[in-house]
Order: sequence, then structure tokens, then C-alpha cells
Amino acid sequence: MFVLELTYTAPLDAVDAVLPDHVVWLEEQYEKGFFLASGRKEPRDGGVILAVAEDRARIEETVAGDPFVAAGVCAYRVTEFIATKTAPELARHRQTLS
Repeated sequence: MFVLELTYTAPLDAVDAVLPDHVVWLEEQYEKGFFLASGRKEPRDGGVILAVAEDRARIEETVAGDPFVAAGVCAYRVTEFIATKTAPELARHRQTLS
């Protein structure tokens, strides 16, 4: 499981200009089963996405396709973690320690 933290690197008007394309991209990732939750940070200086994928390389590839990245309006910080405890709704994503 991964926590993707977006930090805006451009003024909000530049971010908002790309936002419709970013939302379409988000919807595509939800349809593929990669994203579990997402939203803006408060204060509005970026966002957070909770994601799942087979490995970090797949997440890095996914993030590179974000229109925010292509437009240069945000930077990503990717944190991988082992979800050993989850809410019942996320049980299928639960992992065990080796």
C-alpha cells in the first residue's frame, strides 16, 4: 500500500487550470483498482492519495501519468507501507509481515 502526497509547486490558478484533467486521471485510477481514497490537503497546498499496486515501480509509473506532473504544477512524495491492520472494507488489501 502507498501514501501519495502531492505538493503544489505552482500557484493555485495554474493548478486549477489542469484540475479537470487530473480528475479524469483520478477516475481512471479508481476504475483500475489502484486508488482507494483521495482528496485535498487543508490548507490547500496539495493532496493525498491512498493507493495499492503490486510494487513501487507500478506506482511510480502511475504517478508519472498524472496531468499535474505533466503540467509541472505538483511534486509527489511516495511512501510505501505494509497495511497489517485495516478496516473491514479494506480487508482484501491487508498484508502480513514476512
